Amino acid sequence: MEVTIRTIGNSKGVVLPKPLLARAGLDGQATASLEVENGAIVLRKPAQTVVRAGWAAAAASVAAKESDTLLMGEFGNVDDTELTW
Repeated sequence: MEVTIRTIGNSKGVVLPKPLLARAGLDGQATASLEVENGAIVLRKPAQTVVRAGWAAAAASVAAKESDTLLMGEFGNVDDTELTW
């Protein structure tokens, strides 16, 4: 498949057809990994590097079950009374 390399400001870009992205498993991705290997530009699914991935969904699940009460309860710090805010 041949594509046109277009000027975008000071950069260049190409439009990737949706069927091509689907074949590579990138049609639902918002980001991709881009590298040059042996003179070829290679586009891949990004590595799963999202820190704390799934934590928001897990917290929502715990809250929905109403099991998100504090384990130790609220407590003050006696040294806080000396602080000036």
